[in-house]
Amino acid sequence: MASGGTLLFIFTVLCINAVKSGGFIKVECKTKNVGHYGQQSLLECVVKTSTDAPDPTIRAVAWKKLTSPEDEGDLLLGFNRGKWDQPKRGYRFAEPLWDEKNMNVSLLITNTAVADDGYYKCMVITDSGDNSMVTTLKVQARYSVPTVHSIPEKIVPNTNSTLICESHGGYPKGTLHWFDEEGNDWTKSSEMEATQSDDGLFQLTSRLLLFRGATFQNYTCVVFNASGGKEDEIIFEMPAPPRLTPPSGPEPIEICKIVVRLVVIGSLMVGLLCVLLFCRWKAQQVQKCSTEPRTVGHHAVYRPEVNL
Repeated sequence: MASGGTLLFIFTVLCINAVKSGGFIKVECKTKNVGHYGQQSLLECVVKTSTDAPDPTIRAVAWKKLTSPEDEGDLLLGFNRGKWDQPKRGYRFAEPLWDEKNMNVSLLITNTAVADDGYYKCMVITDSGDNSMVTTLKVQARYSVPTVHSIPEKIVPNTNSTLICESHGGYPKGTLHWFDEEGNDWTKSSEMEATQSDDGLFQLTSRLLLFRGATFQNYTCVVFNASGGKEDEIIFEMPAPPRLTPPSGPEPIEICKIVVRLVVIGSLMVGLLCVLLFCRWKAQQVQKCSTEPRTVGHHAVYRPEVNL
């Protein structure tokens, strides 16, 4: 197998010769491609021929990864006059039995990574001319189902608390949003942090502060991808406020009946006591009058006490 530098030199020479012989072929690629993280991605490119060159033979093909559309790029996959350059791991032609007469020069990425996101250039030289085209691959990774926990773990009613929502494994950077049970958006009251791991994937963390007196019974955390599409959500149920339990014992109506009876009985007893006191006082007055002496002239006359 030829080295990358040797293949590039041969490719340049062939390119000059192809220009001299005229260009009767055209490389056509799908300009925008979407790849999913951890899966296969296909960059579709075919060589279109003309009536002046109905049956061309491919002499060389080179696939390059670019940092920009104008960049020279790094060689990923190369073929020249029946010989292959050592391809980078994970890159090959889409058709395993590809040969010089096959005009399908599509590139297959066997295990898509975040690093595969970007620009690609396909360069083709045939015995009837040469051409090249730049295409793009947009890598996407779906975020995990979000999880929510609270600080403190057990929320006490009428106290401050914080809800923390997390989702990971997504790409490009997405966002987390908060909604209450009535659909009101609380995202502006939260703080979100996005961290990128070594594999390029993002972990999203959002904190929503709830002040004492919050009345909503549940809050929903929703994860959106970079395009604004909803991917998943989770609902966090707030603890129910403590229920006021009636005191054990008789029902309020029975208590009222008892109180009324006591009041009536108390009133009767007070009234009876007053009557007894009055009668006693009256009797004492009558007895006092019967024992007092009566004066006749200058002599006091005693009236004998009559016992009734």
